[in-house]
Amino acid sequence: MTIYKAPLDDMRFALYDVLGAEAILGSLGGGQAHTRDLIDAVLDEAARFNEQVLAPLNASGDEEGCHYDKATATVTTPKGFKEAYRQYVDGGWAGLTAPEVHGGQALPHAVGALTKEMIDSANLAWGIYPLLSQGAVDALEHHGDAWQQEVFLKPLVEGRWTGSMCLTEPQAGSDLGLLKTRAEPNGDGSYRVSGTKIFISAGEHDFAENIVHLVLARLPDAPAGSRGISMLAVPKFRVGKDGAMGERNTLAAGAIEHKMGIRGSATCVMNFDGAEGWLIGPAHKGLQAMFTMMNAARLAVGIQGLAISERALQNSLNYARERVQMRALAGPAYPDKPADPLVVHPDVRRMLLTQQAFVEGGRVLAVYGALQSDIEARAADESSRTQAGELLSFLIPIVKGMLTEWSVESTKEALQIYGGHGYIVENGVEQFVRDARITTLYEGTTQIQALDLIGRKILQLKGAGLKHFLAEVGAFCKQHAQDAGLATFVGPLSQAAKAWGELTQSLVARASENPEEIGAAAVDYLYFSGYVALAWAWARSVAAAEGSSRPAAFKQAKRDVATFYFARILPRAQLHRQAIEAGVATLPAIA
Repeated sequence: MTIYKAPLDDMRFALYDVLGAEAILGSLGGGQAHTRDLIDAVLDEAARFNEQVLAPLNASGDEEGCHYDKATATVTTPKGFKEAYRQYVDGGWAGLTAPEVHGGQALPHAVGALTKEMIDSANLAWGIYPLLSQGAVDALEHHGDAWQQEVFLKPLVEGRWTGSMCLTEPQAGSDLGLLKTRAEPNGDGSYRVSGTKIFISAGEHDFAENIVHLVLARLPDAPAGSRGISMLAVPKFRVGKDGAMGERNTLAAGAIEHKMGIRGSATCVMNFDGAEGWLIGPAHKGLQAMFTMMNAARLAVGIQGLAISERALQNSLNYARERVQMRALAGPAYPDKPADPLVVHPDVRRMLLTQQAFVEGGRVLAVYGALQSDIEARAADESSRTQAGELLSFLIPIVKGMLTEWSVESTKEALQIYGGHGYIVENGVEQFVRDARITTLYEGTTQIQALDLIGRKILQLKGAGLKHFLAEVGAFCKQHAQDAGLATFVGPLSQAAKAWGELTQSLVARASENPEEIGAAAVDYLYFSGYVALAWAWARSVAAAEGSSRPAAFKQAKRDVATFYFARILPRAQLHRQAIEAGVATLPAIA
């Protein structure tokens, strides 16, 4: 059995001390109501709910999994999941960050990010159900007609209904231009949707009275490729424009997948057989609506990676302190015991510090991204909103790509600390390894994130977000240039940022001559970017800790992990730079 204790102290440190969220949120529209007392109360209650309700269901949900009834095409979730969702809805968590006009509480996305981290640390598989609903809310809020917002958003925000995203088809994974699902007009404004979708998280379950599927399909006059994709809302039970629920729609789950991890989450094959649906946004413009929900979902999946890393760290640290094996190389550290705890061994500390560097630094990056979402939505002046939007767009592939890749490394290190006991199901840590693996795959693989970063955010958008981020790094380095206590971090960070800009310019120039260089360099460029961004998060963390009234032990702990990161992990960036500079010529064709 594994433990989980919400890391509220470090969450508040990242939110208030490092990122100054109290002042930022207070300056935004409606932010005067978002006082520190209110936010802290929300975080406290979220911790209680996740520690006491969701965390105890994590292992049992994984062991039991979901149940599919072929005769009725229904899915029953693991024992306790449905009741936990009822408590989640009753507690008002479903509409935490949604606009008040739709029945939400309109709390900041930065607060939502931290509550989501707790949910996913407590029970990643369970947390996927409300995540899909949030995606539906985002798409409808930005692209739905007024009647659709009235009819669909309120029950979604309340949690009475849930949502799903139906994108992938057997022949169309990341290449959505290949999708075949059709939508034929009925003549009354609705459409008949037919086709098969796969890998649909929360496509069928027993949580809610209705499920609103957001389905990508082609209209009869659709252009070929991705330019001919439309999005439709296709509810499990038909819904009229007056909001009244009618008969069961002609759609059903054809099966559920048997998966490596997140077994408590229903991943469905969904069959649509002339199901009634409603067009969201203009015809053939479904990708725009899709990316609205996908961008939010990608940030959320990055938080999933952070969350599973946090829980793995807590358990491997606890185990390393309690498990006694061999003696310290310098002699017995605990002579009164038959052997010393694992934590005295240098390489065990290396594995723990690696996890800690990714978790605590990654938390700063994730919350920083969520704050940009708040600024983009609520800042008074247009220039601030634009800059925040460009920064967020740039950060999303880094947060999604790197926090999930780091979760794979972190959970692997956690299992390694347990040794053979980590490989045994009863100890729980192997579940973290299995659960973490999906985060690098869904909502766009790491390779898709890398191509988005270099292909779209750098080449197409001319690196607008990178320029903003490098300006932020530069301002921090300039502010602390004369601070002797931060010299260990500021100098290397400044050099790494300079190298980031130079590497980007060099890659852009090479890509203009040979587009294959983009694909050859993309993943290494993502990793390089992630390591430098994390260096900024750690340098800021040390500066914030030193300037705070935190205990000396807390300050020293931040400095110790930052020192470890700059000395032992940040140098990885140079290996990725060398790989980029080696070019596509080192990737010969394979017959």
